[in-house]
Amino acid sequence: MASTKSPSMLKRAAASAYLGSVIEYYDFFVYSVCAALVFKDVFFSNLPPLVGTLASLATFTTGYLARPIGGIVFGHFGDRLGRKRMLVLTMMIMGVSSTAIGLLPTYETAGVIAPILLIVIRLLQGFALGGEWGGAVLMSAEHTTKNRGFWASFTNAGGPTGTLTSSLVVTLTMAIMGVEEFIAWGWRLPFLISIVLLIVGIVVRAKVSESPEFLRASQRPAPKSIPIIATLRKQPVTLLFSVGVGLSAFMFQGLLTTYSVAYGVQIGVERQTILNGLSVASFFAIFGILGWSRLSDAIGRRPMVISGAVLIAVWGFVLFPLIDTKSGLLITIGMVVGQGIIHPMIYGPLAGLYSELFDTEHRYTGASLGYQIAGIGAGISPVLFAAIMSSNEGTSTVPLSIVLAVFALISVFCVVRLGETKSRSLSERLSTPEPTAATATRKEPQA
Repeated sequence: MASTKSPSMLKRAAASAYLGSVIEYYDFFVYSVCAALVFKDVFFSNLPPLVGTLASLATFTTGYLARPIGGIVFGHFGDRLGRKRMLVLTMMIMGVSSTAIGLLPTYETAGVIAPILLIVIRLLQGFALGGEWGGAVLMSAEHTTKNRGFWASFTNAGGPTGTLTSSLVVTLTMAIMGVEEFIAWGWRLPFLISIVLLIVGIVVRAKVSESPEFLRASQRPAPKSIPIIATLRKQPVTLLFSVGVGLSAFMFQGLLTTYSVAYGVQIGVERQTILNGLSVASFFAIFGILGWSRLSDAIGRRPMVISGAVLIAVWGFVLFPLIDTKSGLLITIGMVVGQGIIHPMIYGPLAGLYSELFDTEHRYTGASLGYQIAGIGAGISPVLFAAIMSSNEGTSTVPLSIVLAVFALISVFCVVRLGETKSRSLSERLSTPEPTAATATRKEPQA
């Protein structure tokens, strides 16, 4: 198999990564909207409204908790067998899981088995997504010869595209059948539609060649350690800081795409007003991610991450007052600035950054694990923010803004410690080579 890099294959890999991310975020945003607006009545109708909302949001979080496990499992086989095989598998699991949610029985018809099935499918969805992002980013990054941050960011650009697509589908479905019918049964349609995206994604992904960097590394003797052990043994500090770098972006993402919907509805904002703001913001985010990532190829990943983290800390104190106005225009401005401009300053360059932190032999595992552990922040933040607001009886959002600012400072500290990465060669070894199966019998490493 050839390990040369082709411009046409790079574009195909970027398209494949983009479509995979579109499917991922389409599924997750449909789920997040339904978790905030519908599932408390469909799957947790036996609970008081506030408790039902918390339980519904908690099922949203379970998907994120399963992601690191998926990152380890798919990362292991992706580092050993190749990126492409794992990406086809993760996409299939992802699409089938989402479609299955649209076929689930309600609590009224199946009792406790209904929320249990929801949680199981949600875990499968998160498990698959845990392996999807890392492989998609690496397929783009490892096909590049220049502007790695830009090409790798197509994976992340698929996120707001999926969010926009799902928001439009949910909005159109609600408009056609009305809110009552949507809550009764119409919520199933957006999940069932995901099967169409899955078919398109599989067709495109099947035509992408294996990563040249993986093929080049596979010609070297196989390391003795499995990828997760190699990552933890050889680059533990890098892994820890990689988690910290992304935390603020994911906490902010959870606030913008999930908690803002629940919070707005609770204070009397029309749900459609929030969804409209998210739709407009998602459109701008597509270009924000690609644009900031391209700029990071010129000035570096570190300046972009620091700038984004500082602005996240500031905007956390601005967004809630804008939502409190209940003005559609001001809420949309808050969403566009937050999700369309500020969030992409970190989120876009993360794709290039994570691909530059780890050696090829365990890059899929390391990048996936760092990203997915950080990504738990997007799943935890809606539940954390809801719990904080419940504890102070909804009297102040300032504690939420303070929490966000603290995580922003963590991201700044971690990216400073990691240093600049944009000029690194992906073929370069960043750590001491692992003993191979052939050399291990001659010389064991000292304890």
